[in-house]
This record gives sequence, structure tokens and C-alpha cells, in this order.
Amino acid sequence: MAARSNARKRAFQILFEADQRGVPVREVLADWVRHARSDDRQPPVSAFTMDLVEGYADKVKRIDDLIVTYAVDWELDRMPVVDRNIVRLGAYELIWVDDTPDAVAIDEAVQLAKEFSTDESPSFVNGLLARFKDLKPSLRRGE
Repeated sequence: MAARSNARKRAFQILFEADQRGVPVREVLADWVRHARSDDRQPPVSAFTMDLVEGYADKVKRIDDLIVTYAVDWELDRMPVVDRNIVRLGAYELIWVDDTPDAVAIDEAVQLAKEFSTDESPSFVNGLLARFKDLKPSLRRGE
């Protein structure tokens, strides 16, 4: 698996853990970094993972507002926790990470949904992120 795909997977796992524990995502990121430094069996947290998590943390309110606005018939707190965090990460990368092509950001999120969620989740993730892609210029302006 490519290094950036692994980094995305780890970023998703950090977002998921923070959501499950009800703690700030930066706190979980710091725990992961500390753990990797103290236990050589744990792989280091890559710079790209840190960039994704930190970037998401900077935009969390905006990202959640977008999900609530565009996820038809879904309330954020009723959305499956895996899907919610895959969409959060995918939305951040799609909208604000300029060096990731849109199609790659969407495809990587869909792959995470295939690996970690239900059979229906990849199409949900793809549909919502495709909507964000279509609206990307206006979404960035609305920061």
C-alpha cells in the first residue's frame, strides 16, 4: 500500500478514536505520536498523517456544517461513526489539500469505506464527496 494511503488510514483511525472517546483529535494525535516514540513496535506517525489530522482539526466546525447541510436525510450524530469520520477526512483533503487531485481524495475515502464500513457506505461516501467536489470553489469561499 502506498505511503499516502497508509497515512490516510492512520489519520482516519485517529479521527475515529477521538470521536469514539469524545476527546479532541489533537489529543489523540499527540497520544499516537508519543506512543510511537516510546514503543519501537509502533510505526511513526508520518508527516502527512499529522498534516491531515491538524488540517481537519483546524476546519472541524466548517466540515461538520457542510456534512449536515449536504448529507440528505442524515443528522451528523446519527450517521455511522466510521462513515462520519471517513467523510470528515475526505472532505478536508478534497476541499483544502491542493496537492491531492480531487479524484484521488474521493477514491481514497471510498477505499476506506470499503475496508472499514458497510456495503452501502462506499456509495454514500462517494456521493457526498462528489457533491463537495462540485461545490468546492464556493465551499472554500464560505470559510
